[in-house]
Amino acid sequence: MLIPLTVAVAVAALALAAWCGFAAYRDQPTKDWHFAGMAVVTVLALVQLVVGVVQLARGEKPDGGTVVFVSYLLGVAACVPAVGFMSLAERTRWGSATVAAGAVVMAVLQVRLYDVWGGGHG
Repeated sequence: MLIPLTVAVAVAALALAAWCGFAAYRDQPTKDWHFAGMAVVTVLALVQLVVGVVQLARGEKPDGGTVVFVSYLLGVAACVPAVGFMSLAERTRWGSATVAAGAVVMAVLQVRLYDVWGGGHG
């Protein structure tokens, strides 16, 4: 797995979580610029998905199993878009809080993805 990309996705997800968490704290719903941030994080996750699939196609194998690895990749790619759509349905501060929570989950999934690939073994 490409470690700089994994770190970039995790940092971007945490930045989105802080941004939307601050909006929820200020009692604001998600706004257009929040969706722009969600788009950036989603594009990074899609790049990570493509890189992971290419590595699998080249014959590299994750330590935790291919099915688990691909499942995590798909979960990461779907995480922020799913909470983004949920925030559209809840146009209050709780929509922003939902995006913040989903972005934190995405950052945690990055750690797990790193472990499944074999990065946790020294």
